[in-house]
Amino acid sequence: MRAIRFRRTLIATSSVLCASLALGACGDSGEKKADSAKSDKNAAGTVTVPTSKGDLEVPLKPVRVAALDNTSFATLKALGVKPVAVPKGLLPDADYQDWQNDSSIKDAGMHFEPKFEAINAAKPDLIIGGYRFADHHDKLSKIAKTIDLAPSDDSEGGYVNSLKTQTESLGKIFGAEDKAKQIVAALDKAQQDATGATKGEKVFLGVAAAGKVDNGASRIGRLTEPLNLKNVLSAEGEDSTSVHDDSGLAPETIAKLNPDWLIVLDRDAAVGTEDGAKAVSAKKLVDGMEAWDKTTFRKQDQVIYLANDFYLTEGIQAYTDAFGQVATAFKAAG
Repeated sequence: MRAIRFRRTLIATSSVLCASLALGACGDSGEKKADSAKSDKNAAGTVTVPTSKGDLEVPLKPVRVAALDNTSFATLKALGVKPVAVPKGLLPDADYQDWQNDSSIKDAGMHFEPKFEAINAAKPDLIIGGYRFADHHDKLSKIAKTIDLAPSDDSEGGYVNSLKTQTESLGKIFGAEDKAKQIVAALDKAQQDATGATKGEKVFLGVAAAGKVDNGASRIGRLTEPLNLKNVLSAEGEDSTSVHDDSGLAPETIAKLNPDWLIVLDRDAAVGTEDGAKAVSAKKLVDGMEAWDKTTFRKQDQVIYLANDFYLTEGIQAYTDAFGQVATAFKAAG
């Protein structure tokens, strides 16, 4: 399991070159090529989409796309988009080996140390930023048109609803609105199923990392927010949605709250440990909590482990799958 370790060339004008060589026809050829390239680039036109910076006009069907927001990766793949640059350290192990191993796709670095030169060298027509790369918006905008379509807890309707808006916007940009509608419909169906299967049960949302299970309400409370579930611990008092925080939560506290269900995000399964040591799986951590032996979720085996790469995905497909897990598990439990 890997551990996460999170400039334009000067163009000499053809007219000057051709004049020096006394080749008048060369200038005409260069101008025609430039006009042709410009025409091709503008042929598709533009489209306006809602972003975190307001409604913005962006290229329609851009060919060279730098994809930095990991929540958009699966949707871009589904829409048939091959990026020219991605943060390869944020790619999940499964289903992204083609991007990982393709030397034509430049590594954009990590959000805490972006490779701006590599992104610039990729010559993107559009940069899909935001989320982990949100703090670098201004610098990225100097390279190419940069948009932030990332889902947000502060969006109208919350994080899950903003996943739908993100997907619809990507479908609009790449001329694949029908496909985007299918993806949104799948999320709606899974969410409805999960909502119908939950009936006010108490749930603890945990994040497994660094050998402990801590309160994950600030990160995955997004999942239960639209469902008929009651979180035994809220995100109140937590400074951020980071899973690096250590609240000092004791297993005994959870035992006393006695939740009916436990839903776990395994951070280390996705990105490894901070010190590079072998990660302890979420299941092993949960099973090893003696303080939880008498809890309802332990006695009735009512534990849901989100996909191992959930921490690296967090997009509409990830939430569709997670809602599916909830619906299946709760229906089975009766």
